[in-house]
Amino acid sequence: MAYQRGFKAAANELAAAVRADLGLGPFDCLDPWALAEWLAIPIIDLSSLEAEAPAVSHLLRVEPEVFSAVTVFAGPRRTIVHNDGHSPARQNSTISHELSHGLLQHPRTPAMDDSGCRMWNQDIEDEANWLAGCLLVPEPAALAIARGRWSVPEAARRFAVSEAMVRYRLNATGATVRVQRAAKTVRR
Repeated sequence: MAYQRGFKAAANELAAAVRADLGLGPFDCLDPWALAEWLAIPIIDLSSLEAEAPAVSHLLRVEPEVFSAVTVFAGPRRTIVHNDGHSPARQNSTISHELSHGLLQHPRTPAMDDSGCRMWNQDIEDEANWLAGCLLVPEPAALAIARGRWSVPEAARRFAVSEAMVRYRLNATGATVRVQRAAKTVRR
């Protein structure tokens, strides 16, 4: 996706402001549940719906990879239903993604078309992915990781995300390349 001009910088600023409002610096771990509470967006565990909807057990146990989360609207209010059968790191990413839709004030969109096929707007999904990454592993943290402050596994534990998320942020922010270029400049 080609983000709108200035989107990435604005997302970094929004993530920093949200983290500051939660009393977090760039090297602190974000708790998505605390952010959801701060935003007054309830989170419902998928497993809590199992008694009312037996098909939920299929999503939890048979094919857990097919459902991560969804934001449900009741008027202007949002509620997130998430797959609590996933690893804690994946849940953190998933919930941060859904909360990012709210922070970016993305409008509700139909989940399915007239023929029952899943619909989504790739542009707003990409924006939510980007902001979620900024919230979970801010750019200053990605730079610190690239400089060797923490290894990828250590950073994943510190920020309660997957190693894949840490690598994504190192690449997406250009942190690794920026640190390598800075080191070459110093050696000259």
